[in-house]
Amino acid sequence: MSAYRRPDIPGSSIFFTACLAMRGDDLLIREVARLREVFGEVRAVRPFRIEAIVILPDHLHTVWTLPEGDSDYSGRWASIKAGFSRGLPAGRLRPSHVRRREKGIWQRRFWEHHLRDDAELSAAISYCWTNPVRHGLVSDPADWPYSSWHRDRGA
Repeated sequence: MSAYRRPDIPGSSIFFTACLAMRGDDLLIREVARLREVFGEVRAVRPFRIEAIVILPDHLHTVWTLPEGDSDYSGRWASIKAGFSRGLPAGRLRPSHVRRREKGIWQRRFWEHHLRDDAELSAAISYCWTNPVRHGLVSDPADWPYSSWHRDRGA
């Protein structure tokens, strides 16, 4: 097994993609209230700022800024994934899921990119907001209800 190491940069802004194990599912939309609740619970205990977020049927993109002196985004993701999965029926379980007491709902890892400057931050936020258009779900970002576009740009 590889020893995967993630950057450890306190107070950074980071772009993330987290995916369901079963691509093509719509669980995140069906359970969007649960997902929002879990994000709120985790942020109450381990604060971070959500610069942008878009929730799609089987994955989500988000940009976070961590507090100064804090670099533990992996722990936050573990709490979000576990909290969301709690109470849901298990997905397709492999023996490794059983050993790790996982439900097989999320892909194990997530993709992250530390944003180096304001231009990268702006590009990542724009990517979040326009992603439903790229996926053919809507023709205008304003038409996708599961996006921070409404908080920051909408009415």
